[in-house]
Amino acid sequence: MSVAPNHHPPAAAVDPAEPGTLRLSGRWTLRFANEIGEALRASPDGIVRVDARAVERIDTLGVLQLLRHADRRKLDFDHFEFRDDQKSLIAAIEDVHDERPKPERDTGFKAALGRLGHAVVDNGREVAALVAFLGELLVKLLRLFKEPSRFRLTSTVHHMEQVGLDSAPLVALLSFMVGAVIAFLGAMVLRDFGATIFVVELVNAAFLREFGVLLTAILLAGRTASAFTAQIGMMVNREEVDAIRVLGLDPVDLLVIPRVLALLAMLPLLTFIAMIAGLAGGMAVGAFTLDIPAVAYFARMQEMMETRHFVVGMVKAPVFAVLIALIGCLEGLQVAGTAQSLGERTTSSVVQSISMVIVIDALAALWFMEMDY
Repeated sequence: MSVAPNHHPPAAAVDPAEPGTLRLSGRWTLRFANEIGEALRASPDGIVRVDARAVERIDTLGVLQLLRHADRRKLDFDHFEFRDDQKSLIAAIEDVHDERPKPERDTGFKAALGRLGHAVVDNGREVAALVAFLGELLVKLLRLFKEPSRFRLTSTVHHMEQVGLDSAPLVALLSFMVGAVIAFLGAMVLRDFGATIFVVELVNAAFLREFGVLLTAILLAGRTASAFTAQIGMMVNREEVDAIRVLGLDPVDLLVIPRVLALLAMLPLLTFIAMIAGLAGGMAVGAFTLDIPAVAYFARMQEMMETRHFVVGMVKAPVFAVLIALIGCLEGLQVAGTAQSLGERTTSSVVQSISMVIVIDALAALWFMEMDY
């Protein structure tokens, strides 16, 4: 490669007056990439300081070569000296140097307290966003009465099939097994008191008040909320939601309301199925393990069953349905357009849905207990 007279190739030489100092000169640019590598490889060991103030010109490649040389020779890059007009470029490239060691995570008390504070603030923002999204949903639901043409019947029925019919076998099976487990546990305790027959009341009250609706809500929080987030999040990634807005349509009308209405219609129905399956599981254990004939078990259940337990369970179903659908749809709309964001939002929707369902169920249980209902 021919070099113009005023283009000096890179050079690196040890200062005779200071044996530990390596002085650089010439042009450290892409044009002289091979010469830069040869000059650095030829530099001797024992160098503690590099003086690059005589370098005429340096670009990104020259800085990266010096950074890698410093890493190989275990040199402190702070001991490299550059001209003032080159320091801004040096600092910018040093900040994005991909081979710099990552800073260790601070595990001190202040850092932990700071992370806790950030988590609280983030959770507060999520709650505020959820409340605002609920308000927007209510406004647009009321708008359907004025403009019925906005209602998407086909989409709503499609989601009812996905949410309800496809989930019914799983809900029934798990509820049956949990009902059997509760009957076994109750029998273990009550047998010592000669009160095995009271297993009937235990299973009835547990499934009608709590376990029927709670199991159903948790299953749908894991199955349906994640599906809603993934479906809407993929539409955000593909810019389909932006296309909906460009067409003058409302994403809430098209994507959110059908899913909310579908879950609102199907969760109470699935809750009823879970209650029946749980009671059937308890009856099966009573008939085959506790020597309580099915006819006697059913007669006792019919005699001791109270309507208020059923009402308490069914009242919570619509609340859980709206909560799960809102969280799933909101997290989907908040996807930032990357695969990582989609995964994070899907995980967040499941965690938030299950957590909120359990918290609200606990608060409702305390409230009904204080009201003696």
